Amino acid sequence: MSAVVLAVVLSLFSAVAYAAAAVAQERLATRTSGTSTLRLFTHGAWWWSVVLNASAALLHVAALKFGPLTLVQPLGALTLVAAVPLGARAAGRRVGAQEWRGTALTLIGLAALLVTASGPEPDDMLSLPEALAVAGATAAVIGALTLPHSRPHSTGGARPGLRYATASGFASGVASALTQTVTVAATDRSQPVLGAQVVVVALLVAAFATGGLLLSQTAYRDGLGAPLAVVTLANPVAAAVIGLCLLGEHLQGGAGGLLLTVAGAATASWGVVTLSRSSPAPAAGDAGPFTPGGDPDQPAPVSYEPSLGSVS
Repeated sequence: MSAVVLAVVLSLFSAVAYAAAAVAQERLATRTSGTSTLRLFTHGAWWWSVVLNASAALLHVAALKFGPLTLVQPLGALTLVAAVPLGARAAGRRVGAQEWRGTALTLIGLAALLVTASGPEPDDMLSLPEALAVAGATAAVIGALTLPHSRPHSTGGARPGLRYATASGFASGVASALTQTVTVAATDRSQPVLGAQVVVVALLVAAFATGGLLLSQTAYRDGLGAPLAVVTLANPVAAAVIGLCLLGEHLQGGAGGLLLTVAGAATASWGVVTLSRSSPAPAAGDAGPFTPGGDPDQPAPVSYEPSLGSVS
């Protein structure tokens, strides 16, 4: 099995795990609304979602070892695709026409990206000064996006959420780019496993991954649709810029490949936005069968946004 195929397979399993975790977390959050955070530790469903999230993160890290950022990061949109049937099953309903349309558009766009982004197993990594520069620039952008405006009423109802969603996507995308540096450096026999580069960059990964989680929580306070799409799209954009500009990654096919990439990205983005807008609530009294570790007798509405603890 080639490195590219292995990266795609690992990304697929990672997306499925993140989607399953998202459905489980959504059901638990609905059932325990108003409950303190500490009470979540007593629910088996919460621990099950933690296991799923951790497994998905490990699979994502492994995919970054075998595939370039320009390939692995866009595949994060598969979380939404995988969540469609899981969310529908949990809600006890069929997949809707809009969901099928969004899924088809996303898959077509990702297929185009796979053709142009397929590259060799990554062997380049950010130097410590480059990693620090990327971290500093990203922190500055995040600060500008999240800085309170002097005239909040002028920003419009949805704009603050979209700004936080953009910041979250950038933070998660940079965390993935830095993660790839850690995985390549840690497996480079010519360097110490716990050298300064690995340790410092690993700390940056933890900081940006945590920051992305907190920013996304803030972004979704006033709704999920548009902020969800922005998070999903900003993540691969940030990672791809780093991969193309600093890690020597390139697109296949020259000018034709570039046009195909743009078309694929636009189609996948359309699909993601379509999926983010199709979250029908289940009928009153519906209780989905997908309740790992939870109480199947307690009904709960289900949506299928991707897990926010992802580094992807």
